[in-house]
Amino acid sequence: MRIDIITVVPELLKSPFEASIMQRSIAKGLVEVHFHNLRDYTTNAYKQVDDYQYGGGAGMVMMIEPIDKCISGLKAERDYDEVIYMTPDGETLNQGIANTISLQKNIIILCGHYKGVDQRVRDQFITREISIGDYVLSGGELGALILCDAVIRLIPGVLGNETSALTDSFQDDMLAPPVYTRPAEYKGWKVPEILTSGNTPKIEAWREEQAYKHTLNRRPDLLKD
Repeated sequence: MRIDIITVVPELLKSPFEASIMQRSIAKGLVEVHFHNLRDYTTNAYKQVDDYQYGGGAGMVMMIEPIDKCISGLKAERDYDEVIYMTPDGETLNQGIANTISLQKNIIILCGHYKGVDQRVRDQFITREISIGDYVLSGGELGALILCDAVIRLIPGVLGNETSALTDSFQDDMLAPPVYTRPAEYKGWKVPEILTSGNTPKIEAWREEQAYKHTLNRRPDLLKD
């Protein structure tokens, strides 16, 4: 997968891709991540990429020209499956969306800033708009990082155990069950005996039951269907 991220603050993005799972995915050649500083695509002497709103109002708006030049330049080099805009009024990111995007080959992520982008950008270039929640951040970069992390870990070969991602919360519309590790007893607090029994069918049944109870208790909305 190739991910091109368009931003006005690329320095905010680079560090997370230099550690942990995202770094390993790049090192393995499973993912390419490229950052594009929008200021490199403006003809303005001051590298300005925003301007006042037509009609007045508080807040600056990202201009269409540098965004057009960046996206059009990328699309001239290769085909893209999605051009994603990170915005508070997009569809809320969930596991299903992450699963779908993880199957794509090339994607562009545009990080919004200020009051947002000129609406013509959304009308002409964007194929999908995604939000990470009902709140507003200073820019779309942190949302882009969350999207990338959620997507990259699903790509085959990224995780040491590929079945791990398939048993995460939300993959089957339920939360994951409780998990335990060594020691089996600590300060009198014991691991459920079923987990140390070695009876795999019964362990799986227990996990399914616990996942259902956990979901019913914390997120009953996931069980509505």
